[in-house]
Amino acid sequence: MKQLNHNFSKSFSLSGLATALVAAGLLATTGSAFAADSLDSDKLTPMGAERAGSADGKIPAWEGGLKNAPGGWKEGYGNPFANEKPLFVITAQNYQQYEKNMAPGQIEMLKKYPDTYKIPVYKSHRTASYPQSVYDQVKKNAKTAQLVDGGNGVENFTEVTPFPLPKTGVELVWNHSTRYRGTGAEREVSLVTPQAGGSYTAVTLSEEFMFIGDPVENSLFYFLQSVTAPARLSGTVLLVQETMNQVKEPRRAWIYNAGQRRVRRAPQVAYDGPGTAADGQRTSDGLDVFNGSPDRYNWKLVGKKEMYIPYNAYQLLDTDLSVGDVVQAGHMNPDHTRYELHRVWEVEGTLKDGQRHIYAKRVMYFDEDTYQLAHVDHYDGRDNLWRVAEGHTVQFQDVQIPWYSAETVYDLVNGRYLVSGLINDTRGYNWDYNAKRSSFTPAALRRTGGR
Repeated sequence: MKQLNHNFSKSFSLSGLATALVAAGLLATTGSAFAADSLDSDKLTPMGAERAGSADGKIPAWEGGLKNAPGGWKEGYGNPFANEKPLFVITAQNYQQYEKNMAPGQIEMLKKYPDTYKIPVYKSHRTASYPQSVYDQVKKNAKTAQLVDGGNGVENFTEVTPFPLPKTGVELVWNHSTRYRGTGAEREVSLVTPQAGGSYTAVTLSEEFMFIGDPVENSLFYFLQSVTAPARLSGTVLLVQETMNQVKEPRRAWIYNAGQRRVRRAPQVAYDGPGTAADGQRTSDGLDVFNGSPDRYNWKLVGKKEMYIPYNAYQLLDTDLSVGDVVQAGHMNPDHTRYELHRVWEVEGTLKDGQRHIYAKRVMYFDEDTYQLAHVDHYDGRDNLWRVAEGHTVQFQDVQIPWYSAETVYDLVNGRYLVSGLINDTRGYNWDYNAKRSSFTPAALRRTGGR
């Protein structure tokens, strides 16, 4: 494993009782006291997931997650499960044996790339872990958090995860959007959008985050993104001040264009506007697998299921690999991916009448331990499956933050895809970043772009 710069290597289902109450309609918003008390039980984790494993033992019980590095952990981004081998590999030839635990998008990827795409399934590890302060805050939120404006905003909660016992689809969307990722971070990552034949030019992004989660001031997070390579794209800088209730106040976004040397408001950086440097392969609300306002969709909570999802994907953080080792025609190299069986919440988002978006339906699968999105199937206006998105989860154990080692969006129509967040050829994460609000203003954007 290569040595990284020191700053960058240091750190970057419902229970049976609750299910019965939900089914009976007794766990309404006014039942928040029950929700908070349930987080103290031996049935649920402090985040509201089921503590117990599955009946067949394939999903283990949650025992606190990965807090300390197991033996063999290396300096920087090590793989605590490097010695494990796949239990089995799902292919186009055998997927019928496993499809009850798969999403439609996974099956379609196998059919589209029958000779090269595969899903290696490993032993499941419930590694999700958070600081005690997060658990304490989530318990408080469970007593007070409420949806407002028809689910387009949240009030009476602080910072993270307002709904540890989600009762509706939109509550799960909010749990993903507000999940804990520290107070701030910076990272340098690669974004790649290969042509169908596999050729590509990697884009290098420098990104800074400040997470706020304050419904009183209607602020969710601040985000600054600079393109530093290739030369033809470098100098473009995006600033987002994310509002929590975007019906009340739309997202505030600005772009600095190096050619014009001007800062402009960027209202197109929202919903299905084109993602930065994504070559048309991702919408603005596709970053972080999903981000932004939920107001254009009706969100139906389908329920829970056991599903093979990308999990503990530490190999994608291996800096002994290059981007070229990970990227190939059609999809990422499956030799470097890892899937595990976990419980997920399934939510179906259907475009509201009178609203517009290139995706008429999004079917989302949220990891129960983190509420972080693991998989999304995107459908077009004719109800055809179009794009398949995945978030490859890892637990950054030294800072107790679950996040992604990579995000992917596969286009089943044009044979192209996007992968972002790779650190193989970059500096990676800096968890010691001292986020300041003064760094996330149009004036600061002008200074950043002019450097």
